[in-house]
Amino acid sequence: MPAPQSTLPSPHAPAQAGPRRTLPSLTPGPRLRAAAASATVWYLRLIAVLNVLAVLSLPFREEVHEHNTSKLFTQQHPHQHVGAFFTPYLATAGLVSAALAIFLTLVMRRRKRAAWLTNLLLAGPLFLVYALGLTQDRYADHVFNWVSAALTGLFVAALLIGRREFNAVGDPSNPKLALAVGAGGLLVTGGLGTLLVHATNKLPGAGLTDEIAYTYLRGISVGVFADRIDHVHAPRWTDITVNALLAAAFCLVLYACFRSPRGKQLLTAADEEKLRALLDKHGARDSLGYFALRRDKAAVFSPSGKAAITYRVVGAVSLASGDPIGDPEAWPGAIDAWLAEARRHAWIPAVMGASEEAGTVYARHGLDALELGDEAIVDIADFTLEGRAMRVVRQAHNRVKRAGYTVRVRRHEDIPAEEMAVLVDRADRWRDGATERGFSMALGRLGDPADGRCVMLECRDADGEPRALLSFVPWGEHGLSLDLMRRDRDCENGLMEYMVVELLLGAKELGVERVSLNFAMFRSVFERGARLGAGPVLRLWRSILTFFSRWWQIESLYRANAKYRPVWEPRFLLFAKSSDIPRIGLASARAEGFLTLPVIGERSS
Repeated sequence: MPAPQSTLPSPHAPAQAGPRRTLPSLTPGPRLRAAAASATVWYLRLIAVLNVLAVLSLPFREEVHEHNTSKLFTQQHPHQHVGAFFTPYLATAGLVSAALAIFLTLVMRRRKRAAWLTNLLLAGPLFLVYALGLTQDRYADHVFNWVSAALTGLFVAALLIGRREFNAVGDPSNPKLALAVGAGGLLVTGGLGTLLVHATNKLPGAGLTDEIAYTYLRGISVGVFADRIDHVHAPRWTDITVNALLAAAFCLVLYACFRSPRGKQLLTAADEEKLRALLDKHGARDSLGYFALRRDKAAVFSPSGKAAITYRVVGAVSLASGDPIGDPEAWPGAIDAWLAEARRHAWIPAVMGASEEAGTVYARHGLDALELGDEAIVDIADFTLEGRAMRVVRQAHNRVKRAGYTVRVRRHEDIPAEEMAVLVDRADRWRDGATERGFSMALGRLGDPADGRCVMLECRDADGEPRALLSFVPWGEHGLSLDLMRRDRDCENGLMEYMVVELLLGAKELGVERVSLNFAMFRSVFERGARLGAGPVLRLWRSILTFFSRWWQIESLYRANAKYRPVWEPRFLLFAKSSDIPRIGLASARAEGFLTLPVIGERSS
């Protein structure tokens, strides 16, 4: 019987390798990096508030300037009584510094790499200067200097710890644009400021050089910087005006320097081919699916290629519309890719007109929802002109028909090119305004050969002249979604109702089972606000919308759709942060053509 073997190691045996022990990583963890990045943003917010308060408060401003001027003028002007104090990074009590802090707050919040680098290049050397200054007794004797140096050092440390959080790229053209804007802004605002200083100067003997120097020093601060310019003494309101002018120019430079990429990559032919293939399989899911083929959008696909999101960048907002295209099981992959693209370029993600199903999926990726209104969908099998509820529509239809109007319904591919050219020309002439409106529920290209399956309704009067037209895009195999609605302003009232009814009555011949009409914004407010027992808040909200309907036809669209007794499908606005809603609203208004803004460095976005 063999002797049992000992489990103890022999003193002469080589040591066996035990579990490997790894040294703790010196790389900051994700939570620490995120906290450090947030700390830099909060520091800049606080500094911006303090700078604005210093401009508005004379005692506070003088105290800050006493601290600031010490490090600049003590050695050059030993006869002047100034304190030997430091102030924290960016605390200068001027509108320019306030503007810089506010802009850096915004771009740091969006995690832009250029903003991180700018702060490091400004704060890093300043901290080193403070550290060297504290080696001298006249600076080290003041506790406030240690506090200022510590705050600046902590800010630099937070920048270094959170550096990986700032990975959003900027537009490659930003540096050149910023130089051009800066040169032009300094010339214009400096010239205006110099003229103002010359007109209000209270001292004689000032030369042009003195006035220019005074102007630009006042642009830095409204404190004692410019007081050392001989022969120039302007009123207080002049100092503030000059400072505000330079601050405005500085804001434009900052915008040009840190603006997000404009999203110039649009839908390619290959992207459109892939999207059409997805619509052939899954186009019946969403009535807005075909509008994803707008060529002013860009497309991002899921890793499997089975789903896609189309979007347009408007004012640094990545604006998608409708539901993702393709297989719902692949939607999460497309959403992840779209959000990653938005983060990479510091775009604000938003979705207009998403359905409840898509909103639920987007919510799992961190987006919140706000109900925008309802889409009117008519089920052909349930539509009828009979009954008391349809009396108004029936009467309008019969009146227009008796006036001799007729409607012709055709697919775009069945319309000869010459006739289509005439219809496109009439549509342009009948357009309300010079701007082509629509984004989320409009295709924006009537008569394109690629859209042959679209349906055109032409309405002619008794003399055979075209008076109105409607165009619908495909919604899967058995649906239509309204794209374009145009009419001659001099034609018979009720013409649009007549055309819609003609389509609904003859839809079965086209194989159409459902038709999506206009989108009614805030439809539930008008409906519930008119009911007996509606609360005061709801009635007030309805009154406000009714007031604005005088210009934007909010209520009239709801009334125009409701007369067909449709099924109302809610549509949602999706967003990541509530604070982004105003900017998303502005971008939506621009995309839909309701608002046009001047844009720096580009003709359109």
